[in-house]
Amino acid sequence: MSSIWRQALRAAVSRSEFETRTTSAWGWLALLDCVFGCQNLAFRGDYSPVLAKHSKRFSLEDALSIGVDRMQRNFEPMRQQVESWRAQQLSAQEAKLTIYRAFIEGDLEVPRHLARRVHDLYFNPNHEEFQPRTMWSLSNAFTSAFKELDPIPQFRATAKLGKFFEGLPAE
Repeated sequence: MSSIWRQALRAAVSRSEFETRTTSAWGWLALLDCVFGCQNLAFRGDYSPVLAKHSKRFSLEDALSIGVDRMQRNFEPMRQQVESWRAQQLSAQEAKLTIYRAFIEGDLEVPRHLARRVHDLYFNPNHEEFQPRTMWSLSNAFTSAFKELDPIPQFRATAKLGKFFEGLPAE
């Protein structure tokens, strides 16, 4: 199992449960359904463990096939969401209010010290692609700031970001 998947699994379940399940006779596999992902580790999804009490008849190939099928069914809605965010223009005031809601009002449970970094990355982006003042650029600012976190807190923060953006009023 690659280290990135190990980190993702550890973030999804408690450490003791992770160690117990990966070292016990109970075979199990975690499938992340509906995953939205990119280079920034911006993603959202549902976590669905596939438990096999007796691993003798458990088919890893079948479990992976089912997981991949579930993910592929959600590519089109994910693409539409990204296009919607790219088209959704934000005023400076709306972007600042979103950052304020996330960090000051605590609507997004992430470390508050990242607020300044998100602000800087949105208003002075490192990449030309994120120059337009859109929801997509703001999402990128958040996920880029989250890269400063250790892997497990980064995973948790990016997992919460999708739900935070879903809860924002559509302009």
